[in-house]
Amino acid sequence: MPENINNINWYPGHMTKAKRLMTEELKLVDLIIELVDARAPLSTRNPDLINMASNKSRIILLNKADLSDKRFLNDWIKYFKNEGSFAIGLDSRTGKSMAEIRQLVNEACAEKIERYRKRGIKNRPIRAMVAGIPNVGKSTFINTLTKNKGAKTGNKPGVTRGKQWIRVDKDIDLLDTPGILWPKFSDEKIGIKLALIGSINDDILNMEDLAYELIKILFAKYPEVIKERYEVSESEDPYKALEEIAINRKCIKKGNTADIAKAADLLIDEFRSGKLGYITLDNIPGGIENE
Repeated sequence: MPENINNINWYPGHMTKAKRLMTEELKLVDLIIELVDARAPLSTRNPDLINMASNKSRIILLNKADLSDKRFLNDWIKYFKNEGSFAIGLDSRTGKSMAEIRQLVNEACAEKIERYRKRGIKNRPIRAMVAGIPNVGKSTFINTLTKNKGAKTGNKPGVTRGKQWIRVDKDIDLLDTPGILWPKFSDEKIGIKLALIGSINDDILNMEDLAYELIKILFAKYPEVIKERYEVSESEDPYKALEEIAINRKCIKKGNTADIAKAADLLIDEFRSGKLGYITLDNIPGGIENE
């Protein structure tokens, strides 16, 4: 476990290989479909991927939008559009937005499609690379879009290890890629947010320290969540708050003492599953602060 939760980094060897392979494959694709987690839209963007594919059209899918704070979703979509990307909110477990995504693919590649038409090239599918960090839902998105003919899925980071070309239909081919992070986070808070949403392997984390960080964030941005769900009276000290959660949720060890580790796991699991309500961890740069 890391000694300090503020110094989280997880960059296993297969990510270095995956990044190199993705760089090679970029010349074969017309479009990048980048998935981010709508609860942390900036923190879940890999700066290496942004730089690698800076000359490609890009669609940003704010996945897990059903778990995010709905008050800010449209503002995030506008933010990415202002950056020059196409963007849409998404719950990849359903098929509700798939028709809109297909339309965005055509819009993003309109110039290329027209060039092919003028050259007499017909029935050439758009080739899109599906990319993003671990556990943002790439494989679930592909399976929903292709009606479960696509990629393996899992709730742990790192399920997809190699490249996979997948035919959606005669108009779209997808290149599924492994989730990769970057070697060093520019801001320690990014590592904490990625750990909270499950994009970093839990095995390297101190879950109690991570729970304390989550409580700090919730106290600052959503102060009523902890109080109302767990009947916590403490609103300043995260250590005392987690102890109250343990007691109120009957996380008790032998000797009638609070089981802090069990309470930490409970809190993080309930955040990840959406039981704490609609929460967005990132703030929009230069925009509304969700406090």
